Amino acid sequence: MINQSLKVTVVVAGLALLIAACGDRPVDRALTGGAIGAGSGAVIGSTVGNPIAGAVIGGAAGATIGAVTAPER
Repeated sequence: MINQSLKVTVVVAGLALLIAACGDRPVDRALTGGAIGAGSGAVIGSTVGNPIAGAVIGGAAGATIGAVTAPER
């Protein structure tokens, strides 16, 4: 079970690195931040038995952080 969880974590982390900092507009960053947060939250939530709640909380947090940050130039 831990092996499967580790695989999912590695895949999510890899995808997060691939799409990190995508977008120049706040809407683009909110969408990518929400997707990264939802994926990460689902993985973390699955370790405690509630992946849906983890995805919702992670997605909301990621979208908020993505929307309020400014891209580095």
